[in-house]
Amino acid sequence: MIGRRGFIRSLGVLTAAVLGGAREVFAVSDKDVWFMPDESEPHKRTWMAFGASRRIWGRELLSVVQRDLATIALAIAQYEPVSMLVRQADLPVARRLMGDKVELVVCPLDDLWMRDTAPVFVVTENGDKAAVDFNFNGWGQKQAFARDAKIAAFVARQAGVRRFESELVLEGGGIEVDGYGTAIITESCVLNKNRNPWVGKAAASRELRRLLGLEKIIWLPGIKGKDITDGHTDFYARFVRPGVVVAGYDPDPGSFDHAVTRRHLEILRRATDAEGRKLEVIVLEAPSKVRRRYDNDDFAAGYINFYVCNGAVIAPEFGDSKADAAAKRELQKAYPKRDIVQLNIDGIAAGGGGIHCTTQQEPMI
Repeated sequence: MIGRRGFIRSLGVLTAAVLGGAREVFAVSDKDVWFMPDESEPHKRTWMAFGASRRIWGRELLSVVQRDLATIALAIAQYEPVSMLVRQADLPVARRLMGDKVELVVCPLDDLWMRDTAPVFVVTENGDKAAVDFNFNGWGQKQAFARDAKIAAFVARQAGVRRFESELVLEGGGIEVDGYGTAIITESCVLNKNRNPWVGKAAASRELRRLLGLEKIIWLPGIKGKDITDGHTDFYARFVRPGVVVAGYDPDPGSFDHAVTRRHLEILRRATDAEGRKLEVIVLEAPSKVRRRYDNDDFAAGYINFYVCNGAVIAPEFGDSKADAAAKRELQKAYPKRDIVQLNIDGIAAGGGGIHCTTQQEPMI
């Protein structure tokens, strides 16, 4: 399988420095009060990567995925700035597809999944901002990652913020927060031996609390080995706001995700957040069909992997008119003050990923 995966100086091309070289890395002390904001808080910009390659995606999908990335970036750029990392060799294609509407930042890349390779931004109430580097290792060394392992440090430099190191290996797609001390995290990713072989749940919880300002973690089991991520949270459950969660459900009894999503719904409906509130759970059912051209065993057909930007929710549609419309209605009710923009991202979905997987928000201070 392929895997799952602004303010702009001149709206032109910003050629970045070489990734190597010394870089000061800061530790988070116990007295620092840092926290990860919820995605619906204001953004300074969205980070993306124009990183699809023929080696990973193949000849048929490459151009389709590049168009999908441009479609997502241009949709977001109507609401907030977008900075797109791009290989030097891919600049002409990126310029042709996105023009001057997206900032292009030259950078070596392995792939396109910025939710997992970019840093997780954290802030303080005093207006400080930093970037947490979670030591990307190719989802447990399932794919080449030497270049993408350096993306977190690169983005931190471009953003002009400090970089905090973690003792954990994980990806941003495995973390969902409400910005007020509660997180939803899948065990199948963070507690997997291919990331953290000597780390148990208690130690992982302490480290995540320290770095992300968490008071409570709701652990979902997830599932190992069925996709390259080992079951990231952002395909299962997302916070709308404190106390309210959107969760996915796969109604197909023949799908491995049927039992997984049913179990997740049971856990979430019994859970309380850091403030003691019982969670309200909004369910989005997966589509019963998708467009046939790019359908395969890895196709990620779910509505939970949407992205919340300033003023809009950028969400997928899969050609199932009934399910697409139902998802849009539920998202509009959940986000009444935002536009709901649905996009065809079949190329990216064919690689097991979604819109959220391709993006990473940088919060506004």
